[in-house]
Parts: sequence; structure tokens; C-alpha cells
Amino acid sequence: MSARPAAIAFIFVLVVVDVIAMGVVIPVLPKLVESFEGGDTARAAAVYGVFGTAWALMQFVSMPVLGAVSDRFGRRPVILVSCLGLGLDYFLMALAPSLAWLFVGRVISGITAASVSTAFAYIADVSPPEKRAAAFGMIGAGFGLGFTLGPALGGVLGGIDPRLPFWVAGVLALANAAYGYFVLPESLPPEKRAAFSWKRANPVGSLKLLRSHRELYGIAAVLFLMQLSHVVFPAVTVLYMGYRYGWGEMVVGLVLAGVGVCSMVVQGGLIRPVVKRIGERHALGAGLAFGATGMAIYGAAPVGWIFLAGIPVMALWGLAGPSAQAIMSRRVSPSEQGQLQGATSSLQAITGMIGPTLFTQVFAQSIGKGEGLHVPGMAFYVAAAMLVAAGAIAWQVTRPREAP
Repeated sequence: MSARPAAIAFIFVLVVVDVIAMGVVIPVLPKLVESFEGGDTARAAAVYGVFGTAWALMQFVSMPVLGAVSDRFGRRPVILVSCLGLGLDYFLMALAPSLAWLFVGRVISGITAASVSTAFAYIADVSPPEKRAAAFGMIGAGFGLGFTLGPALGGVLGGIDPRLPFWVAGVLALANAAYGYFVLPESLPPEKRAAFSWKRANPVGSLKLLRSHRELYGIAAVLFLMQLSHVVFPAVTVLYMGYRYGWGEMVVGLVLAGVGVCSMVVQGGLIRPVVKRIGERHALGAGLAFGATGMAIYGAAPVGWIFLAGIPVMALWGLAGPSAQAIMSRRVSPSEQGQLQGATSSLQAITGMIGPTLFTQVFAQSIGKGEGLHVPGMAFYVAAAMLVAAGAIAWQVTRPREAP
């Protein structure tokens, strides 16, 4: 039992550094694509959507395999290989002289970006069921801290040179691999490991686990809608901020840092007391309601300060994710935790294939010069509607039922 807090601390640091590396490139990657397209925002949005779809397709194919591998050989080697691959890939993108080169880099990134999903399986290994929501919230706080520091650093570095954030991200990812090699213990003992099976590892086969229980299947649908709506952020937010409010890389980086601070407060400080007081079901419902409200504020904001006012509201969406993860993790055995995370990662990859094209096309059409309504925030309205639907499903499938 005494090893569990230390193990969670190890994985917390690993997630923070990994997310900093990802966050560093957020303010500059869409702008880099835009520069290759001659400054045409609508065209850049469409191309960036293709990038996001390709990245998610690679995740859809590779994540279940890595989840099954982690169930067989342990979490540690999967995390280490992922961090090493990400570091080398960031260097590749830093050198990209064309959109084609940059596209190849994103494809490789989709294959190697497995450390975060494996981290959730790691947390499930070392946390008792009744404490998993709080532990998942702790990792969520790591995301918040990483997205506080990463985009702010990326905005500053991008103001110096658009390529510099990629070099820094590569160094951070390689440092993470070294950190994990020397200090990260294995979380899955040999007696709890499962034999590798291609049936479980293939993308479609891994999803079958989600159909093994009514509540698990229903929450999977909720996760699908949550993850799909979340794609609006990486897909259009940076371009949206530049188009609607005229914010450059540095301002965008600082705004994203503010998003990270609010997320860190919710994930690290509110998950435990809220879940303890109202339970996972009500925390999930409340989080989805706040998320839908925040999306609506983002879409409606005609000026920047109103958009900023929506950030703390949106941050309370963070109550939903750990609650859903905790509900699902209790429905599977210890030897299936990696498969569960592979399955949820497959869901996320599917939404990643659908979402970038969906939201970038909605955004491009809403700001296009042709006929039709000019509603720059339409993509956020679509995401808000998805969260409303997710809330209705969640409330139904988690409803207590009388025993027969």
C-alpha cells in the first residue's frame, strides 16, 4: 500500500512532462500549416482537419495493440517506447520543409502517442476501486499543469521561431523516456498479466469489451460523445482565436495556459471532495452540464473577454472524465484494465478521425466568403449539443435499478 502514492507520483510527473511536450506545439502547429497555405485561414482549417484525422487513424490502429501488449508485458516498456518515439518525431517535424513532411510527422506521432492511455491503466493497477476517481483526477491535474506550462512556453518560443517549440518538445519527450527508465516501477505483476491475443488487440475486437455490461456500454457512448466534442479544441480553437479576436501565438499560448490553470484546480482540488459528496453519477452529470454551457459561451463570445469568462465554466467539465473512468474501471478485472484503456483509446481515435474533419469543415463554412450564415462559433455550438446528448445518456444508463 505504501508504494501506491509513490507510483502515482511517478506517473504524475511523467504525464506532466509528456503533456508539456504536447502543449508546447499547440500554439504553433496550426499556424505553421496556415503559413504553408499562404495565410488562408479557411483553407488551413480544412488541411489541419486532414492532419488530425490521419493522427487519429494511426491511434485507432495502434492503441489497442499497445494496450494488449501492456497487459502481457507490463505498462513500463510501453510508456518508455512511446516517450522515445515521440521525442524523435518532434525533431522530425521541427525539420519539416513542406506540408507533406509535416504530415508524415503527425502520422508517426499518432503511432507513438501511447503513454497517456497506458498511464490510466497504470493508475488502475495501483489504485483501489473506491479511490480511482480521485487518482484519475490527480492525473487530470497533471494534464492541467502540463497544459498550463506547455502552451505558455510554446507561445513564447513560437514568437521567437515557429520551429523552436518542436525542438523543445523533442528534448522534453526524450527526458521523459530517461526519467521513466531510471525511476518508473512496473505496476502490473506477472501473475496478473494476460496472454497476448490479436483478437483483443485489433481495433474492432478491443471494443467488444465495452459491450460486456449495460452500464459499461452506456458510459462508452457517453465517452464517445465527450471525446468527439473535445476535438473542437485542437481542431479549430487556435485558428478561431486568431480569426475572431486577432490573437497571435503568444496571446493564444497564455490563454491556453489559463485554461490549464483552471483545469488543474478542478482536477486536482475538486474531484475528490465533489465525488465524495455527490457520487460519481452526479459528478458526471454536473461535469457534462458545465461543459455544454462552456461550449455555448465560447461559440457566442463576440469579444475576447467573454471567451475568457467561459474558461472557468468549461474547466468544470473536468468533473465528468474521471467519474466516467472510475465507473468503467470497476466493471472489468485487473487483467483487463489495459484492454479497457485500449478500447477507450480506440473510441477516442474514432472520434479523432471524425472530429477534425467535422469541426474544421463547420468552421471553414461558417467563416467562408460564400453565401450562408456567418457564425464563427458554430463549431462550438455543435460540440455543446453533443454534450447535452451525452448528459441525457449518462443519466439514464447510471440510474440505480432494483434487483430482480
